[in-house]
Amino acid sequence: MRAEWILVLVALVAGTAVPVQFAVNAQLRGAVGGPITAAALSFFVGTIALLVAVLVAREGTPTLAGLSGAPWWAWAGGFLGAFYVAASIILTPRLGAVTTIGFIISGQVLASIILDQFGLLNLPVHPITLPRLGGAVLVVTGAIIVLRS
Repeated sequence: MRAEWILVLVALVAGTAVPVQFAVNAQLRGAVGGPITAAALSFFVGTIALLVAVLVAREGTPTLAGLSGAPWWAWAGGFLGAFYVAASIILTPRLGAVTTIGFIISGQVLASIILDQFGLLNLPVHPITLPRLGGAVLVVTGAIIVLRS
């Protein structure tokens, strides 16, 4: 049980990075002249950081067989990440950090319920329950309240 709470703490700390990243990237947008350029530069810096992390972690080099064995949709992560970062750069200055995060989290919760319910993308099945659905409704409702305030 203690390990679970440590993971929750790590998730909370990682979550704090998201609005900070949005704000930082929005400032970068102003400096470089556009959201797509800012997103590209953000990914470039992130790629360098991850390459250093790969060297430090010594995870090894992927094989061609391993790469070709990945399902086609496994390669969509980079595209989805690019969309997410570019959208956050465009939305945050217009909607504000809390509204942007509220609706992004709402989208994440709704998509997660569907992924879990059907075990999509090779995830384990976690059926929709009334508490899960209620939590999703609360998150979406909270985002709408923030938008209207």
